[in-house]
Amino acid sequence: MIDAQILPTPIGPLSLLAREGVIVAAGFTPDPSQMFVRLSPQLQSLGLDVVEDLGAPAEAVRAYLAGDLDALDEVPVEQPGSPTRRRLHQALREVKAGTTVSYAELAERAGMPRTAARAAGSACAQNLIAPFVPCHRVLPSTGGFGGYYYGVPVKEWLLEHEAS
Repeated sequence: MIDAQILPTPIGPLSLLAREGVIVAAGFTPDPSQMFVRLSPQLQSLGLDVVEDLGAPAEAVRAYLAGDLDALDEVPVEQPGSPTRRRLHQALREVKAGTTVSYAELAERAGMPRTAARAAGSACAQNLIAPFVPCHRVLPSTGGFGGYYYGVPVKEWLLEHEAS
């Protein structure tokens, strides 16, 4: 079974989906089924159950929102992807709160050439576990905020929260 919890945040509801304490999806939506349908068929076959409290992952979100910006770093996550995508997602988790990187820098941190910026962008676009895998910390080298699956205002709020 995939357990889900919906947490209130200052920028709207955050749905967390976990399997045996490991986050498999998270996103700024009031409907966990929107995240559930993005999971692999294997995970979808387990079913979805909305619960009152996921425990440690929910506590980490509350701590993050209260100012412990490293709280999400300790929560185990798992999402599918090629070895390259997994390296990029791991590199994302290593970008510290309050800092940002460009897509080219993210590629380098994952052991790829700077010219692999598009692969880095694709990994961000396919990230199922925001904000635990903090793709909001990646900005275009040309300036601005770039895109964000949950909207640029959410990305801006997360970056402002982490900068304070």
